[in-house]
Amino acid sequence: MGTYIALSSFTDQGIRSVKDTVKRADAVKEAAKKFGANMSQIYWTLGKYDLVVIIEATNDESATAFALAIASAGNVRMQTLRAFSRDEMSGILAKMA
Repeated sequence: MGTYIALSSFTDQGIRSVKDTVKRADAVKEAAKKFGANMSQIYWTLGKYDLVVIIEATNDESATAFALAIASAGNVRMQTLRAFSRDEMSGILAKMA
């Protein structure tokens, strides 16, 4: 499973209905399963981004499909980053030999 960090900002639509954000997050967590993904953590934050979400997915395609499906609902804009664990990074570096 790959790990992805989604930095998300509310759209105008999302901020107008911000009182539903916790309910929406629960629905998104459930929807992730359809894409072979798991939204393992979500944080509401102050600053440039309104949400930081940790997602685990079987592959880049599944993570991308999940992110596009969520963004297409119109409540958030997302920037998704592929994150590597220490072990994964060690494996990547070993290939540089």
